[in-house]
Amino acid sequence: MRVLIFGRSGQVATELSRLDGQGHEIRCMGRDEADLSDPEGAARILAREAATGWPQAVINAAAWTAVDAAETKGAAAHRINAEAPAALARSAAQARLSFVHISTDYVFDGAGDTPFAPDAPTAPLGAYGRTKLVGEQGVAAAANPAGWAILRTSWVFSAHGANFVKTMLRLGAERDALNVVADQVGGPTPANAIARACVTITEALAADPSKSGIHHFSGAPDTSWAGFAREIMAQGGRDCAVSGIPSSAYPTPAPRPLNSRLDCRSTQAAFGLVRPDWRDGLDAVLTELKETT
Repeated sequence: MRVLIFGRSGQVATELSRLDGQGHEIRCMGRDEADLSDPEGAARILAREAATGWPQAVINAAAWTAVDAAETKGAAAHRINAEAPAALARSAAQARLSFVHISTDYVFDGAGDTPFAPDAPTAPLGAYGRTKLVGEQGVAAAANPAGWAILRTSWVFSAHGANFVKTMLRLGAERDALNVVADQVGGPTPANAIARACVTITEALAADPSKSGIHHFSGAPDTSWAGFAREIMAQGGRDCAVSGIPSSAYPTPAPRPLNSRLDCRSTQAAFGLVRPDWRDGLDAVLTELKETT
């Protein structure tokens, strides 16, 4: 399948680019080619690419992911996370290209300890989650006849860019002990697994657009940030003790959901996608980091 990706330098987009030639043709468009801060401009670029007849599907892997900065730069985050996905989805629908959009657990309020199903009520706590939710609504409203999917995921990590794994490895090398939040629970998810899931979904939609809708995909087993950090230290060979602390002891400009568990059963039923074991994904990321340093 020939897939056009919006995004190039992000964690998932980087992993999508690596799938080129592995049974798929992948082309990633970075900000220099398609700037999502100009939603209608990006939509016109999609239409132009569609007119060439090359792409068979589109994946939006670009987003404003600076959660705290979104609290003070809401207009910019809204253009990229809300207006751009809607504009791209409309353009893809007009061209009859299936469309997959990556979203987040932050559309939920994090109440309780039950995993959130795709149809659970949404109630984002901060600007980032609100902009992502509006983007979801725009994608759904486009009603793409070729098929569309919103893939919510959580706690993305890889060997690329800035993420929790790389931060913990750095701090673990500098300190003997570290305090990490222990009352936020979710599923760390390897970016590589998300990329493969997105391509699998585009293929499935091409065969059966009725599988369109909102789907969840996150790593297993669920853990806390402190639990994730301990595994990073153990696998990464860092002699750094991790102590769990409450979120109240580590205030951030944007509130984080305490419960980021996602119910992924319907995604497995529709696409055969099993939740990846994040511990195996962590091992692969650490191996790659060793090879590149």
